[in-house]
Amino acid sequence: MDAIDFPDDLVRTQYAWNATYEALASPHRRETTALRRRLLRLSVRLWWHPYWETAPSVPAARAELRELVRAGKAARAA
Repeated sequence: MDAIDFPDDLVRTQYAWNATYEALASPHRRETTALRRRLLRLSVRLWWHPYWETAPSVPAARAELRELVRAGKAARAA
């Protein structure tokens, strides 16, 4: 599949979703309710983003977005 040029706000939202998910998954968190609410809000933003109306294959594009963000995070850590 060709590389997709995702909108910046969509990529930022996916980064925020990943960070929130990781924070929620870490042990002994106190603000789990706030993190769950944030994760839900971010999930809604990701799911209903207008970009998906123009994507040729939405499931493939969603997977590519997640992979792009994971790769970007790995590149930032290196």
